[in-house]
Amino acid sequence: MDESIRWRNMRTAPRDGSRILVTIRASEQGPGAVDLVYWSNGDRFGSDGWRSSDSTPGLIVTYAEPELKCWMPLPGVNMDATLRPPAWEGEDEKELDGSGI
Repeated sequence: MDESIRWRNMRTAPRDGSRILVTIRASEQGPGAVDLVYWSNGDRFGSDGWRSSDSTPGLIVTYAEPELKCWMPLPGVNMDATLRPPAWEGEDEKELDGSGI
């Protein structure tokens, strides 16, 4: 697997508006899942935060920092488009980026 395609700690996620994949933590609403999000610096539709990329004005899906477990860049154009990484299910965020060794 390409080294750039791996789960990383959220504190290193880009906050420049670029779209990334994130693992949403499991909760009483359901199991962990993967979503495509971007950082929004806030506008008339909402405040700063992570927004789902399929949000529309008036129906914005936002995630609080604690809801998001980790992130990865979008796969490159040469990657099989049918592949979607599973949600990261590790218990300890220290395992991200290979720091759990």
